[in-house]
Amino acid sequence: MQPPILKPTPGAAHESAHGHVRGSAEYVDDRPREARELTVGLIWSPHAHARVVSIDVSRVQKWEGQVWIFDYKALAHNTWGSIFQDQNFLAVDEVHFVGDVVLVVAAENPIILQAALREIRVDYEVLPAILSIDEAVAQQSFIGAERRIERGDWQPGLETAPHRLQGTIQIDGADHFYLENQAAIAYPRDGGVMEIHSSTQHPTEVQHLVAEAVGLSHKDVVCIVKRLGGGFGGKETQAAPIAVYAALVAKACQRPARLVLDKDTDMMITGKRNPFQVHYDIGFTDEGEIIALDGHLYSDGGACADLSTAIMERALTHVDNAYFIPAARLRGQVCRTHIHPHTAFRGFGGPKGVALIEQAIEAIAHHLGMDSYDVRLKNVYQHPHRNTTPYGQHVEGNALPLLFETLAERCDYRARRQQIKEQADPKSPTLRGIALTAVKFGISFITRFLNQGNALVLLHRDGTFQVSTGAVEMGQGVQTKIGSLVAAEFGVDLSAVRVMPTQTDKNANTSATAASSGTDLNGSAALVACQPLKERLSKVFAALVELDPELWPSRTIGPGTRQDMVWDRPLTRPIVFEGGRVFAKDQPERSLPLLDVIREAWFNRVSLSEYGFFKTEGLDFNKVTGQGTSFLYYSQGVACSEVEVDRRTGEVKVLRTDILMDLGRPINYDLEVGQIRGAFIQGMGWVTTEQLVYDAKGSLLTHAPSTYKIPSVHDIPRDFRVDLLQSDEPRTMHRGKAVGEPPLLLSFSVWAAIMNAIQVTSLPIPASRERILRALYPERFARWEKAP
Repeated sequence: MQPPILKPTPGAAHESAHGHVRGSAEYVDDRPREARELTVGLIWSPHAHARVVSIDVSRVQKWEGQVWIFDYKALAHNTWGSIFQDQNFLAVDEVHFVGDVVLVVAAENPIILQAALREIRVDYEVLPAILSIDEAVAQQSFIGAERRIERGDWQPGLETAPHRLQGTIQIDGADHFYLENQAAIAYPRDGGVMEIHSSTQHPTEVQHLVAEAVGLSHKDVVCIVKRLGGGFGGKETQAAPIAVYAALVAKACQRPARLVLDKDTDMMITGKRNPFQVHYDIGFTDEGEIIALDGHLYSDGGACADLSTAIMERALTHVDNAYFIPAARLRGQVCRTHIHPHTAFRGFGGPKGVALIEQAIEAIAHHLGMDSYDVRLKNVYQHPHRNTTPYGQHVEGNALPLLFETLAERCDYRARRQQIKEQADPKSPTLRGIALTAVKFGISFITRFLNQGNALVLLHRDGTFQVSTGAVEMGQGVQTKIGSLVAAEFGVDLSAVRVMPTQTDKNANTSATAASSGTDLNGSAALVACQPLKERLSKVFAALVELDPELWPSRTIGPGTRQDMVWDRPLTRPIVFEGGRVFAKDQPERSLPLLDVIREAWFNRVSLSEYGFFKTEGLDFNKVTGQGTSFLYYSQGVACSEVEVDRRTGEVKVLRTDILMDLGRPINYDLEVGQIRGAFIQGMGWVTTEQLVYDAKGSLLTHAPSTYKIPSVHDIPRDFRVDLLQSDEPRTMHRGKAVGEPPLLLSFSVWAAIMNAIQVTSLPIPASRERILRALYPERFARWEKAP
């Protein structure tokens, strides 16, 4: 019997959809320039590691009164870091990566600014630099302690296993390539308040770091975020320094200050997805069942910690992915290099851990002469005995076996694989491959205290709502989804609800919109706020429906002919809000318009606003022992991709991709499917074409779309099918599951299909054209590289 596939149900349009089409959606740099506004630029290091010898600004004196220059001494506090305070906003004596900011420069207009930037001279003494993971390991240059997760007798398991394989995977970073570059505007307002408009995923961090850096208290800084033109993790921490630089100028000059990076500068100075070097030693049976795994992960954190240690923790908790590993030792170490500090990127560390096990499974299959899909089925988590992760969490709601078997049948996997095998022609210029991979992605911040959110819900007398939360809209549709949740609670159309721009004077001490938790935390907080509002309105309704309308508060309290209506009595029956009306569940015929109930509540002095707070319960992961419950639940899915590889050029075409995911009850079907498609394509770019190239001195060479190849419309699978399993998620208030990051990891189906096509067991990420050709013709490349 076929499991139920969710029938597509059109959802509300994205709240910014019409603005995007018309070009009227406002981003930071779209804000009109205010009178006396200054333009801000940066002087940053061209060296990976150097001592600042001298700074000469004498040539800028001709613009006296039109140009202002600031170094680290202008800041009240110069160090920052989300986990470790190990990074300077402005370099002091040394610079530690290409892009390390030395000076902040402000000018009356962009033309003067550019001229001034060209005239400033900084002399450096170049120092030795660590530019790779191998160099960092050799010099023991690390950030933080080694992370570990361990279970079972992994060493005897490896030593006694019938088969044993070792492998190493090179995983390169990737640029976020958000369409809106890093941007911030700082406005000094009346009374010493600093108002910051920032393109950030973390308004609270911007508020706090700006306050500390320029010598203000938190109460004197307000950060406002209307929407981002993409973030993908690149604006979780790294938007904060941009805001600090603008605020420094605004406070010193008492004038508005705008800093917007161009694409080249943005790519040169900001961190990327962490590069990883992954080593594994795996033991398995004749049937491909995994017995034990020893995994050792190194990451390049760059010059400063940023979020790299947390990224490593998520990598280690995702090495298992969809598969039961009875005995394992998993170790992870972040390396300190002289590259820009790397940071969050969609999936955080999850993709690096998943790459390990998916590549190992491909190697096992090749070694045993099996279909890798059968190896995956052999090892997939099964209820109840093979259903616990290496860190001790049970995989509740495990749909993985069902997802595997359902998609394999729906996409006709076995017949297509057999056809590819039979039609393989050694003389053909193209090779075909196919693979079916999975994702089991944990939803929650591993750092427990981050799993909290708050919301403010205001109900107005015309029956409309304003909702404020800590969630940041960056294209993913979180505002639309939160608005839909509130609308559904009160039985009104989404057009009656406006989700307001995110700002720290309404929602304080919030977590970043990250870890795919934006809707879970902030949507749940909004639902918490709705409950007491609904209860009060339900009681008002229950009193009104028994009262002569002539005696309603709106008719009597104004003239003062009656006392306030007695309304706060226990409810005796369930009250329903539906279709803009309110009624008792067992007496639908005695309904009142919601607008009437709201009006009478106001006249009767019943509060029409509410604050809600939500925290995720049941999380107890211990980072020291590497054991415990890390996640509230897992978003799960599978993907099958078929590729064609041109053996002459290394070009890859994705002919077809089928995706099936379990996302519980989607809040908005269209937005969820859009997120699946977008995440998959972004991941596909990372594993195929998006190659970062640095020169021998640590400077990024691929810092523009002309040299950094993100997917285009021509790279989308020719046949692209996405379906959702009909299911339910009882652990969330809205009964759905997060979708922002998990589908990105399904792009490993493309990576595995390329390996299947060219018959190799390992490829670096990205599997670029050159790397594919090197794998196909290693002898030729070896000859060419030896040639004089």
